[in-house]
Amino acid sequence: MTAQTETSRSRLFDAKALARHRARARLDKAGFVHDEARVELQERLLDVNRSFTSPAIVTPFPAHWTDFLPGAVVVPDAESLALDDGAHDLVLHVMGLHWAEDPVGQLVQCRRALGPDGLLIVVLLGGETLHELRAVLAQAEAEVMGGLSPRIAPMGEIRDLGGLLGRAGLSLPVADRLPQRVTYETMFHLIRDLRDMGETNALAARHRVTPPRAFFPRAARIYAESYPSEANRIAATFELVFLTGWSPHESQQKPLRPGSAAARLAEALDTTEFDETARPVPAPDKRGQE
Repeated sequence: MTAQTETSRSRLFDAKALARHRARARLDKAGFVHDEARVELQERLLDVNRSFTSPAIVTPFPAHWTDFLPGAVVVPDAESLALDDGAHDLVLHVMGLHWAEDPVGQLVQCRRALGPDGLLIVVLLGGETLHELRAVLAQAEAEVMGGLSPRIAPMGEIRDLGGLLGRAGLSLPVADRLPQRVTYETMFHLIRDLRDMGETNALAARHRVTPPRAFFPRAARIYAESYPSEANRIAATFELVFLTGWSPHESQQKPLRPGSAAARLAEALDTTEFDETARPVPAPDKRGQE
């Protein structure tokens, strides 16, 4: 086995297929997830209450994000990001990290691109995304083809994704989620939207043989029965996860050392502190005292 073959087999995603899917994306038709991400990012930047003078945006969809921040440097989410060290006070990594072979490496590069006390905000699809479709395809494939193959990319759970910020050396990490429930006429309408989003299957280990003719009709029936919505439609979930962290700076708040508090929480809450190590005191024996 050659080194090239071994490397290609160890990769989670097919980079060429992913590039093809993104190139044919039509976010003008199915850009609602990006639109929601834009609104949320605008609100979060307003909440920060800081003026950013040298922003950068990392995204596989530059045409959709170029106008988001005036004067921002916009670069693709390549394995090596085209960002200069310490050149930016704000970096947004938008709608690409869920397809990254090395997500921690992407975050490390973003941190290096930030000056001291610079802000990084990442928005990506989280683990609840398309959980309905994942279950439906698995059941249909087991019934029709007698086995399973990877058809939807694994996406990180919010707890695991939040941990990536600390591993990348970012301070004050925060992770939160925004689930969206969308309805479609049929499963085929959902798949068409995924194609227009550039989010169809690009797993390296995907099944590359055309499935039997009965596969997708069976999957569509299972979907309609298992995840119905109003007006004879079906429901689908898209989960946006937001990761926020800062490049370290001495002015940032530091956590206190354990045991260094000057007051007890019980006093602040005007309640009784419970000592879980204390043993219950037995009631006095009153026998013979009457």
